[in-house]
Amino acid sequence: MMTATPTTSTNLFSALKSKIEEKRSGVAIIGLGYVGLPLALLYTEQRFPVTGFDIDQRKVATLDQGGSYIFRIPATDIQAAKAQGFSATADYSRLQQMDAIIICVPTPLNEYHEPDLSYITETAKAIAPHLRAGHLVILESTTYPGTTEEILIPILEKGNRQGLKASRGGNSDEAEFYVAFSPEREDPGNTSVARCDIPKVVGGLDARASDLSAALYGAIFNRVVRVSSPAAAEMTKLLENIYRCVNIALVNELKLLSLRMGIDIWEVIEAASTKPFGFQPFYPGPGLGGHCIPVDPFYLSWKAKEWDFRTRFIELAGEINTNMPYHVLESVVRALNQHKKAVNGSRVLVLGVAYKKDIDDLRESPALAIIELLQKEGAQVSYNDPYFPTVGKGRKYDLQMKCAPLDNLAQYDCALIVTDHSNYDYARIVRDSQLVVDTRNATRGIKSPKIVRC
Repeated sequence: MMTATPTTSTNLFSALKSKIEEKRSGVAIIGLGYVGLPLALLYTEQRFPVTGFDIDQRKVATLDQGGSYIFRIPATDIQAAKAQGFSATADYSRLQQMDAIIICVPTPLNEYHEPDLSYITETAKAIAPHLRAGHLVILESTTYPGTTEEILIPILEKGNRQGLKASRGGNSDEAEFYVAFSPEREDPGNTSVARCDIPKVVGGLDARASDLSAALYGAIFNRVVRVSSPAAAEMTKLLENIYRCVNIALVNELKLLSLRMGIDIWEVIEAASTKPFGFQPFYPGPGLGGHCIPVDPFYLSWKAKEWDFRTRFIELAGEINTNMPYHVLESVVRALNQHKKAVNGSRVLVLGVAYKKDIDDLRESPALAIIELLQKEGAQVSYNDPYFPTVGKGRKYDLQMKCAPLDNLAQYDCALIVTDHSNYDYARIVRDSQLVVDTRNATRGIKSPKIVRC
């Protein structure tokens, strides 16, 4: 009579490692937004069995019908994925059929600029009852160092029905699950670097979790970079984005000074960029947007308070970048004043509301703050953006506006370029407008007294 092989941590690890290497492991992607959906498609392309999970029934229904809600992902990509077996669901009980669970949910700030981890905690609570021995759980959501170990793991351990514990590298043969953190490195609108060529950082709770995560990501990324812990991986992501935040703040401050001195900061940046070492160009703008750079620095500043440490560079950079929409408002007011017009009652057309060019992403867009500031000053504000037929209500705004056509620019007292989409004809915009305020240097090379660059 044959005896069944006992279910031990060692056996579970070996079995999952083999399934990953043979591309038989079921991959669950939780959160089908700008990070999760592209990741799900990458795994599907490599013939992994993939299921996407989202609490937004509209997203699930759109994907089930073979459609897409992200501009840069055509419906044909969804249809091709479905033909390979990809499906979407809001039913978390299907996690029991999966082997790896990757969490890609939002981590915004609350109204007090403090971390809002509610999406992570609620997702963890939804996963826990369906957790089984041998599951690999990876958090990708950007957050402060310690979140994986202090928030995610305790919820998973407390909420699962089998009393499972996260593997911590001991000699126990008890059945366990594996946990790691791997920061997302999505750059919406970037077509110069293939997703598979972006190195993937992985920090497992123990060596087994790191090995499994590296194997899983190594199947779709050309390079995996291992770090010693989830906290090190969490800090890696924050360093990347704080580096950008601080340097953008620096160049924004230099822009404000250059305007007073009558110097073209764009000319200066272009000249400095010719140095073949020790300089990387960053560019000024109307403020920061997106899911990372305006948010991530505040996560670390908040966490640093536990160690009685003040992150002064980070806080100053945040202050400078947060004030840029107010600089834009002042520039519009001055420009209108030079045309003997008050901002109160003037018609202003905002060109571009996405947080950066050529994408359909409104998260933390400075355009939204600028529109509200102009409206508070009495301006009659319209907008045009080819990626947004409407702008409704979000976490921090309630505009309820429709995209205005560009067929009669002369009716506006000011055309305000906030997002420099590539498909705008800037020569025509300058020609047909009464006044153009340019926050992105989109009109470079065009000479006209109508243009005010700020």
